[in-house]
Amino acid sequence: MEVHRAPATSTVGFSLLPSELIQYIILNLPLPDMVRLKSVNKIIASVITEQDFVKDYNLKSSSTPWLFIYKKRWHRHSVLHGFTDRSNRWFKVSIVELLNPIIPPGEDLYFLMASGNYFLFALNSSREVISVNPMAKVVKKIPASPLGPRGTSSWRRSGMKLISGPSGADYFRFLFAEFHANRPFLFEYHSRTDTWRSMEAREGVGVLPHVDGREDDCIFLSLFNGRSGSILIAVGSQSDDPMIVRPRLEGGGQEHRLAVGFSWGDIIDRLHVYGDGSMMIIRSDGVNDRIKTERTLRSVELWGLGPNGSSWEFISIVPNGLIEKIKKPYGVIMGCLEKRGGVVRAVLVSNYEGIWDIIWLCYDTMRKNWTWVPVPDCKMKGSNMAGIAFSSGLTLS
Repeated sequence: MEVHRAPATSTVGFSLLPSELIQYIILNLPLPDMVRLKSVNKIIASVITEQDFVKDYNLKSSSTPWLFIYKKRWHRHSVLHGFTDRSNRWFKVSIVELLNPIIPPGEDLYFLMASGNYFLFALNSSREVISVNPMAKVVKKIPASPLGPRGTSSWRRSGMKLISGPSGADYFRFLFAEFHANRPFLFEYHSRTDTWRSMEAREGVGVLPHVDGREDDCIFLSLFNGRSGSILIAVGSQSDDPMIVRPRLEGGGQEHRLAVGFSWGDIIDRLHVYGDGSMMIIRSDGVNDRIKTERTLRSVELWGLGPNGSSWEFISIVPNGLIEKIKKPYGVIMGCLEKRGGVVRAVLVSNYEGIWDIIWLCYDTMRKNWTWVPVPDCKMKGSNMAGIAFSSGLTLS
């Protein structure tokens, strides 16, 4: 289709386009854009309210990956930003206005995770957890877990999981794994009943709990990660029988300068990032002089659980050509990892002399190929990052 320039007074109105084309255009908009246009265009507003459109959009959106970052300068000046590879810019998610009336002055919030329309935050002073649904404009305090109130430092990203209900359902499940009295437990909160339950995990018998043969039906939560191996809890998404998995990492003890989840300056050669039964090993090289110390990425490896969960097995490494495109000097680096729908997604967030950099990598386990999602500048200079997470897409209901 050719596009011809014309004076504004003779521009064809949006309402004159075929209805099928209008729906196609709207269907491919990120939700924040759609909500914004809904308030200024009656045609878009009428299309969005149609049940068939809502169903089609939610189905498409639920498989769309989002990356969310919570940044702040001080307690009352914080912003949650979201980015999807279907767009070329960051979106501001309106939750601060919902939080301000119920968050005490001086309270320190940390963004834990997101799933669908639900976002979880931990409060450091009161040691509470709250959920926020910006689409329904609902904020809910979650009762303390069986372990009691927990500070923000007690929550480990690879040891917890948020699962929103199907499209149209107004509930979610929040799971986390922890040792209690030296025994491994899985704790689960269900928003529908507003209650917790706890289940002690049993030792595995050499078979991972894959349900109906679908990989995403198995949930993996980390209890412990070290240089020689890990301890995970594995459970089917609808199962009440969690089991212990102890994958070993051959040769993992040979390198002593290792960090899990977060790396600072020149003291670390290797960073491990975990999530959803996968592991990434980020290796770096140091560049030292008398004035400053910096590091650069050397390689990024992807590892996964072996067939019986007894070992970590090498899967793939990011090609050198891609490493050359994404590597930059850093002083601090951290990572976040998820696996969903046969795709492993990882984000590496680094800071060098006050400048933040975000790298989004994907590995398709079926096609066995790596892709890099360029991420625009999030304008984080002078801000602190108070949480980062991947999520499935926002939906209309």
